[in-house]
Amino acid sequence: MSFKSKNLNPGETVALDLHPHWWYFAEPAMALLVVIAVGVGVLWEGPEGKTGDVLKIVVIAALVLIALWLVRRYLQWVTTSFVITSQRVIFRTGVIAKSGIEIPLERVNNVNFNQSVFERILGAGDLLIESGGEDGQSRYTDVRHPDRVQRLIHAQMEEQVQRRAGYGPAHASAEGVDVADQLERLEGMLTRGSLTQEEFALQKRKLLGG
Repeated sequence: MSFKSKNLNPGETVALDLHPHWWYFAEPAMALLVVIAVGVGVLWEGPEGKTGDVLKIVVIAALVLIALWLVRRYLQWVTTSFVITSQRVIFRTGVIAKSGIEIPLERVNNVNFNQSVFERILGAGDLLIESGGEDGQSRYTDVRHPDRVQRLIHAQMEEQVQRRAGYGPAHASAEGVDVADQLERLEGMLTRGSLTQEEFALQKRKLLGG
C-alpha cells in the first residue's frame, strides 16, 4: 500500500516510500518451520493411540495459531509505511487503529543508523532521528538499507535549504521561514559533511540576501 498523494501538501513530492524489511516476518516464519518439523516427526515416528492423537491435535492447533500470527504480521507490514518527502519524514502504522509520526525536515537535527553484522548482510537495520519536536528522538526498526535512507534524508534537507535560500529574503519572509533556523540547519549540514565550506558560504550569502 503506497502513500496516497492526497496526504501530500501542495508542491510536496515523495522521495521514498518503504514498508519494513522482510526480516519483519522472521519470528512467525521460524515458529512455523519448527512446528512443521515437529509435526512431521509426530506423523512419522510419534506414539500411537490416544497420546499420538493428542500430539496431532496440538500440532494442528499450533499451525493454526502461527498462520493467524503470520496473517496479522502481514497486515501490520502492509499498513506500515516509512515515507520521505521533499518536506517531511512520515511514519504511519496500524491495521484498524492508526498511529503516526510526522517530522518536518527543518526540525531534523540528526539521523543515525545502526546495523549488526548479520543485519548488514540482510540489508536491514535501525534508524534514529533526533528532532526539535516534543518527542526528541524517534527510532524505527527493520528499515531497509538504513544507510541509504540516512543519506536520502540529508539530501532532501539540503535541497530544501537550497530551495528556500534561492528565493531570497523577501520570499523567505513571505513563506514564514525563520532565517536563524535555516542558518542553524546549514551549520548542521556543514558539520555532518553534507555541505562543503564553499557551498555553506554560498548558501549563507543567498539566505542573507548578500
